[in-house]
Amino acid sequence: MGIGELDREAHVPEATSAGAAPRTLAEALRARDDEGLAALLRARPDLLSPVPNDLTQLATRAGTRGSVVRALERLDRFALQTAEALAVAPDPAPYPVLLALLAGDEGDPAIEAALPGAVALLREQALVWGEDDRLRLVRTARELLAPSAQHPSPTGLGPTVAEATAGMSPGRVQEIIAAAGLPATHDPVSAVAALTELFTDRARMGALLDEASPEALSVLDRLVWGPPYGEVTANPAPPVRWLRDRGLLLPVSARTMVLPREVALHLRGGRAHRAPEPVAPVVEVAREYRPQVVDSAAAGQAYTALATVEELLKSWDQGGPQVLRAGGMSVRDLKRTAAALDVTEEVAAFWLELCFGAGLLASDGEADERYAPTPAYDDWLDLPPAERWARLVAPWLSATRAPGLVGGQDAKGRTLAVLGPDLDRGAAPEVRHRVLELLATLPPGAAADPGTVFARLRWERPTRGAAQPVPPRAPQAAARTDETTGTGTGTGTRPEVHDDLRSRLARWTLAEAELLGLTGRGALASPARALLNLPLAEASTPADHGGRVELSVAAGRAATLLAPLLPEAVDHVLLQADLTAVAPGPLRRPLADALAVLADVESKGGATVYRFTPGSVRRALDSGRSASDLHDFLAAHSRTPVPQPLAYLIDDVARRHGHLRVGAASAYVRCDDDAVLGEILADRRSAALGLRRLAPTVLAAQTDPASLLDGLRSMGYAPAAESAEGDVLVTRADAYRTPARTAPAPVPEGPPVPDTTLLGAAVKAIRAGDRAATAVRKEPAAPVASAGGLPRTSAAETLATVQAAAMTGTAVWIGYVNAEGAASQRVIAPVRVEGGFVTGYDHTADEVRTYPLHRITGVAELADDQV
Repeated sequence: MGIGELDREAHVPEATSAGAAPRTLAEALRARDDEGLAALLRARPDLLSPVPNDLTQLATRAGTRGSVVRALERLDRFALQTAEALAVAPDPAPYPVLLALLAGDEGDPAIEAALPGAVALLREQALVWGEDDRLRLVRTARELLAPSAQHPSPTGLGPTVAEATAGMSPGRVQEIIAAAGLPATHDPVSAVAALTELFTDRARMGALLDEASPEALSVLDRLVWGPPYGEVTANPAPPVRWLRDRGLLLPVSARTMVLPREVALHLRGGRAHRAPEPVAPVVEVAREYRPQVVDSAAAGQAYTALATVEELLKSWDQGGPQVLRAGGMSVRDLKRTAAALDVTEEVAAFWLELCFGAGLLASDGEADERYAPTPAYDDWLDLPPAERWARLVAPWLSATRAPGLVGGQDAKGRTLAVLGPDLDRGAAPEVRHRVLELLATLPPGAAADPGTVFARLRWERPTRGAAQPVPPRAPQAAARTDETTGTGTGTGTRPEVHDDLRSRLARWTLAEAELLGLTGRGALASPARALLNLPLAEASTPADHGGRVELSVAAGRAATLLAPLLPEAVDHVLLQADLTAVAPGPLRRPLADALAVLADVESKGGATVYRFTPGSVRRALDSGRSASDLHDFLAAHSRTPVPQPLAYLIDDVARRHGHLRVGAASAYVRCDDDAVLGEILADRRSAALGLRRLAPTVLAAQTDPASLLDGLRSMGYAPAAESAEGDVLVTRADAYRTPARTAPAPVPEGPPVPDTTLLGAAVKAIRAGDRAATAVRKEPAAPVASAGGLPRTSAAETLATVQAAAMTGTAVWIGYVNAEGAASQRVIAPVRVEGGFVTGYDHTADEVRTYPLHRITGVAELADDQV
């Protein structure tokens, strides 16, 4: 459709007279009140970029292909079926005709009850306009939804008789109506009209089909619900010839026949769709639990989520994996992370993306770029557990990144990497909110049946993210050839796609909500309900600062509900004789950090088990602790006596710790006991270190101090590093952090939903511009036309007219070109004219403005009834 056609649909300069039916979409919009215009702009925010100058421009923009496609994507299934029915109905279509197409000859109370709402929704979104006796689908929507050979309609209907016979010879048309028992006509137009009238007459059509053989009726049955095209052989069987001769099948090409739309509707009982869905599927309950059980299960999983995030980022304290050149983390590093966390790779990808989205993890930006925790991670650790949980779930709720896509391929066949690009999906926040909202509709403690959740989402957005059908290369591709009868066998309607992006996002949402503790045993927990007090637009729009503030408030309420459900932190452990310590609950932060240095985690769960080893004790000694410090620490924090084996282990490691000293020459080893150095030189495992004796108590090495330390430790020694002054170097566990990083901003799909203030200002501006565009002007005595419809007057005439208007206080119509060269027409009431400028009240902008006279192309007085 060209721009001219859009203009013809949208533009009529004269205002609609009171009570008259609108003739264009622009007139229909002009008849709306401000609330109606605001509802349109809220439902279709793309129409606001930029704000239209007037209602004609708004109507034109509402009919563009891109905007209509976006609007159709946001319709529910029944509203979309209503639009599809209008696309195959006459244009314009009376409301009873539309109802008959959806409810059929027998009627359907559910459809009769739901149809007014569907029509009202289509009207609100400017996809349908006109009164009930003349409903019109926007031309672009009709082109998108009407059936054609290249783009089959979801209705499965084919072309009308008039469309299918458009290229047929007049003689052939006369043969068809004669075979159908109709009298001959003088022209093909009246012949086609007579054939159409026959096919739409229920009684006469029934009598004609009564003459058909069972084989002929079987052919129609195979095509009735679509695709309506079928192949025939060069010499079709008698049943097909009988149908063809009477126009019940019409030729599209030499070997392709089509079932006319009127015939299909008769065979369907008047229905445009095989299965209209006026009522949304109900989300069903799978199991029910006591709400306390659900909250307890969710709280336990929330605690596990905090522990998992902490474990993951603590393991990267000294720097994480390298960043791939194309961005993201390698598959090998993802597998290592999954093994360290004892989870699947899919779950590991979720935890990594969660940390990334919360701003706790980022790349360091160095030449050898690596991932590492951010400074925000240290601040996060200092928060109470419930607030830490809230800092994770709030970004997850509004994030557009979809971890479930990791491992898949992009449009170019490249594998999608965790933390890499191309993982943003604009629909993700909406789907997460909607899934949780659907769970919230169930009674507390009720777990939803996932299948019914997915069915409800597919009903609400049937075209969103669904795989698009591949159009056939030719109409005959829609059916298979039956060599026996010479008829085409329809393949039926396209099967519904159940693994579209929206369904996958919903499936991932249910799994991720369970991992985060938003749900427990599949039911929504109380803290999660606190997160749903906000509308989607405010919670998921990154540019809306007010929305983010509201989301943080909701997250705070959720944290308040979660806090009493989390286990209390303890300040003690239970030491056991097998060199282990049992933490009966989550440890307080200083104790947990110190014990993590002194011992290794052996198992996690409700009670964490730590194991003391020579390596872990040496790690504590390397951090600057002495043996007495370790004994005092354990005695102060253990509810059981320090076991003798553990005391012996600490003393034994401390006795040998620092006996050898490693420093930088290239590197050297020194020891007061020259026999120990001789033992090292005699050990074959030291050959790779390149050692040689410089003095009885000093060995030189050909490797760096760090490698020398690791090598000697692997041989069973406990060396200590020393400084240039000969002092022992204390290796504290100072964590590596990236520079300050902000969390990644969500990438919304399309423009954000405007807030109430913006909507009010936009409606006001559009109204003012429309008043200026439709104002009636006085024609000058010798009018001079100008490009774009702007008035043209000389400088002297312009100055005289605006001065007179300023003196009399009347409004005038001006043409104005701004500094960027953009032309516009405005209605102003001049109040002062001096210094080459005119100052006045601009009715278009609804404010006082000053305009340079040399930029005014011309001026015209308004008609008396417009002043």
